[in-house]
Amino acid sequence: MGAYKYISELWKRKQCDIMRFLRRIRCWELRHLPRVHRAPRPTRPDRAKRLGYRKKQGYVIYRTKVRRGDRKKNVHKGRQCRKPKYQGVHKHKSSMNLRRVAEGRVGHRCKNLRVLNSYWIGQDSTYKYFEVILVDPFHPAIRNDPKSRWICNPVHKHRELHGLTGAGKAYRGLYGKGHCFKKQRPSRHASWRRRNTLSLRRYR
Repeated sequence: MGAYKYISELWKRKQCDIMRFLRRIRCWELRHLPRVHRAPRPTRPDRAKRLGYRKKQGYVIYRTKVRRGDRKKNVHKGRQCRKPKYQGVHKHKSSMNLRRVAEGRVGHRCKNLRVLNSYWIGQDSTYKYFEVILVDPFHPAIRNDPKSRWICNPVHKHRELHGLTGAGKAYRGLYGKGHCFKKQRPSRHASWRRRNTLSLRRYR
């Protein structure tokens, strides 16, 4: 086995004593760093390489943290002036997963870069920590590489906001297979519109 295989097998055993100690120390360090900051190297090199990261010019890694739990409704002092049924503030479940939220925050911070993918690196009682892989679409090393120049196209601007990354496709339900997922493609709204639009062709 290669070195990456050993690292991936170690990350699969998160409850062993070594990994529990490492994750506790790592979370303590990340808790005191800024919410979004650049990492000198990936924490999980095997996972980053599998998701498209290459150790060359044009690729960068950013770390971020997202508060765990439900989302709060953005109202002043919790006052909504609604019927009691709609006065809830705290227990609102987000349709997006936290990894997708992390990608959006990093993409908003680094507007000149493109989000390639992201992965989980740890969590504590308050936060989940993620690392996001970003690509510089204007770097010659990226534009001249046939395997990575696809992300330079303008259609991939802020692809994390359009649900085109791995986390975005996951919360859109595009990774499921079978007859139960026929209404998920190409999207829920497009499928609903196709089924609820009457199309009478002129010559039929």
